[in-house]
Amino acid sequence: MVDYGLGNLRSVTRGLERAGASVEVSGDVADLERADGIVLPGVGAFSEGMENAGPFREALVEQAEAGKPLLGICLGMQMLLTTSEEAEREGQGDVEGLDLIPGRNVRFSEDLTVPHMGWNELSVRREHPIVAGVDSGPRPAEGGGSVDGEYAYFVHSYYARPDDEGAVVATTDYGTDFAAVVANERGNVFGTQFHPEKSGETGLRILHNFVDLCVA
Repeated sequence: MVDYGLGNLRSVTRGLERAGASVEVSGDVADLERADGIVLPGVGAFSEGMENAGPFREALVEQAEAGKPLLGICLGMQMLLTTSEEAEREGQGDVEGLDLIPGRNVRFSEDLTVPHMGWNELSVRREHPIVAGVDSGPRPAEGGGSVDGEYAYFVHSYYARPDDEGAVVATTDYGTDFAAVVANERGNVFGTQFHPEKSGETGLRILHNFVDLCVA
């Protein structure tokens, strides 16, 4: 897991460990190459996130393009996109994201309370291993469906708007339908706008799925 100074590392680590992962939290770029998968957590502003993650930018893109699983969480998901209105709104100009999933992060409508905070229902738009099904056990039964209709915990003021609608894996609604889970065309780079580590069994299922993808 990438430590660039803006992630809630402790809770994400606990969630991943519950999902069966052996977690190494590192601020060393060289560790990304050795990892089976990479988690990019994040809380805070887009511009600060990209500035702090600057030393990791080249390595993150390189590992993603090589096919390694990469999971962005909350701000980490937004950083997978090309840019964000947040930087412009704060007078910080055009801040470039990782551009692994082309698109833009936009602010919720002025008539909505922000940040959007709380539990929202997930609506799965297309199949992807990251949203494989939930059941009463730690692993879904054969053909166990998906997280469609389950609830996850959100805290954010901006949301991802990918250029390609096909990048949207799942949505939720807060005044508008927006992307709750996104993935690149290859399927190895994905992000959750919600916090899986705070989303109970639904979030644990997502993290299990990520771990499974890392060891596949």
